[in-house]
Amino acid sequence: MTYLLASLITFFFTTVLTIAGVGAAFILIPVFVALGIPLLTAMSTALLLNSFAMAVASFYNARAGLIVYRTALPILIIASLLSPLGAITAEHLSRTFLLWLFIGFLLFAGSMMLWYKPKKREISDSKKLISYGAGVGGFAGFIGGLLGVGGGNLIVPALVWLGFDPKKASATTSFIVIFSSFAGFLGHISLGNIDHNLLIVCAIASVAGAVLGNYLMRKKLSAPQVKKVIGIVLYIIAAKMIWDLIK
Repeated sequence: MTYLLASLITFFFTTVLTIAGVGAAFILIPVFVALGIPLLTAMSTALLLNSFAMAVASFYNARAGLIVYRTALPILIIASLLSPLGAITAEHLSRTFLLWLFIGFLLFAGSMMLWYKPKKREISDSKKLISYGAGVGGFAGFIGGLLGVGGGNLIVPALVWLGFDPKKASATTSFIVIFSSFAGFLGHISLGNIDHNLLIVCAIASVAGAVLGNYLMRKKLSAPQVKKVIGIVLYIIAAKMIWDLIK
């Protein structure tokens, strides 16, 4: 029964969050723990499921030409370099204060996604795409390392604010999340925190959810609708963080 519930929940949240391109691990981890799954097992499983889901989504996004590689690759590189710096800085600051600041950012970014209409631009200049990627990567990497959170929820609104089409912002972020989640998973697998039966049933649900969510993003939802889904997801993340802080 635990595995069945975990797989159904994985399917639902992966479907919704694949549309936004941020991965479902941040929700799946506390849900798995609530189902009685050990924390480290929940973390390693959710991170690997993130990689599975975003890899499937990225396969379809690549075929549709939605991934902006000239921006994604600088984000990956710069974020990886600056994330440790953020982690070092966090040792000298109040984590609770930083988390409240981050919640404020998420609420602001979510509101922007829901109501602000940035001027859409077709950005084709390679230098601009690379410089945007380096800037967003530095921001997401440092803040992600500072707070110990995934950078996907920072990357999507930043790209939309810069003028990227919301679908391309979602697709580009999905591609990045493959590698960031897998890197996190590798840090846990060395400790042997894997329940293979749980992983198998949830992997099937995760892949199915990714296929459905990506289909909805590409074929059924307009760019403004995708933007609204992203805004709602950012609100959900903020609400979860507030709950974690006050409970």
